[in-house]
Amino acid sequence: MRKVIGVMPLYDEEKESYWMLPGYMKMLEAENAIPMMLPLTSKAAELDYFLEICGGFLLTGGHDVSPSLYHTDKKPWCGRCCELRDEMERYILQKAAEQNKSVLGICRGIQFMNVCFGGTLYQDLETEYDRGIDHHMMPPYNRAAHQVIVQKGTPLYDIVNKERIGVNSYHHQAVKMLSPDFQTMAVSEDGLMESIYMPSHKFMIGVQWHPEFSYETNENSRKLIKAFVDSI
Repeated sequence: MRKVIGVMPLYDEEKESYWMLPGYMKMLEAENAIPMMLPLTSKAAELDYFLEICGGFLLTGGHDVSPSLYHTDKKPWCGRCCELRDEMERYILQKAAEQNKSVLGICRGIQFMNVCFGGTLYQDLETEYDRGIDHHMMPPYNRAAHQVIVQKGTPLYDIVNKERIGVNSYHHQAVKMLSPDFQTMAVSEDGLMESIYMPSHKFMIGVQWHPEFSYETNENSRKLIKAFVDSI
C-alpha cells in the first residue's frame, strides 16, 4: 500500500490563496508516496482526521515563525508571519510526536520544529548572525551554495554516509538556541545549525536546505527523501 504524507500548505495573503511548490509533491511521488496538501485550518477535528490517515508529515518552507512562540518580541527585520499556520503546525507536530509519526521539516520546517519544543531562532541572519557565508542564494536553486559538516553517529550520517555535503541555501532565519528535545546533525562552515533530529522519535528530522529543489540532481537529497518515506 502506498504511503500517504500530509504536506503543509503555503499561503499567499495578497491573493488569498493556498499554493504549493511542485518539487515538494514530485519528490514524494518519485518515492511512490501519495502527497496530500492539507487545508489551512486550526480546527482540531479536521487535523485529527489527517493525523489518522497520514503516515507522516512534511513541514514546508514559507512564512517566518512568529517570535511570540519563542517568547521574543518581533524585530523590524523579522518577515511576515502566519499565526494560523503556526497554530496548525504546532498541533500537527505535537500530535505526530506523541503518535511517533514520521516528520520531515524543510527550511521553515526545521525552524518550527525547534521552536515548537522550546528552542529559539535568529530572526534575520544578516542582522544577527553575519559570519561571511551567504545563506540566501540566487537561482538556480538546484546547486550547492555551501558545505555542511555532518556529525558521525547521527541519522543523517547514516543516510548520506558522508562527513561533508554540499547544500543549497535560501533562508534568512535559522536555529539559534536548540530545543532540549533535539540534537544537532549538521552545521555549516560558519557554525550555523543546518540539521537536527529528535533522538526519542523514529524519524523527526529537520534540514535547513531545500531537497525539493535539488532532488532530481542531488543524490543526498534523494537519499534523505527515501529515508523519510521508508520510515513511515
